[in-house]
Amino acid sequence: MDCWNCHRTAVGSCRFCGRGVCEDHVTERPFILDLFRRGDATQALVVEDALFCGTCSPRPDPIPLPELDA
Repeated sequence: MDCWNCHRTAVGSCRFCGRGVCEDHVTERPFILDLFRRGDATQALVVEDALFCGTCSPRPDPIPLPELDA
């Protein structure tokens, strides 16, 4: 797989979109692995340093999912 940005050999793929990224273009972002209920609240299990290509546009803020709290 090649880097989406420079076409060098990728060292990983973006967790959000799957694009290849080389060591010069890789960054990190938090990624939600799982959601679960504890009491009356929904909580998330998060990986803080998931690979991110810097090209795709994951939403910057959480999206409310009130239907999961019902």
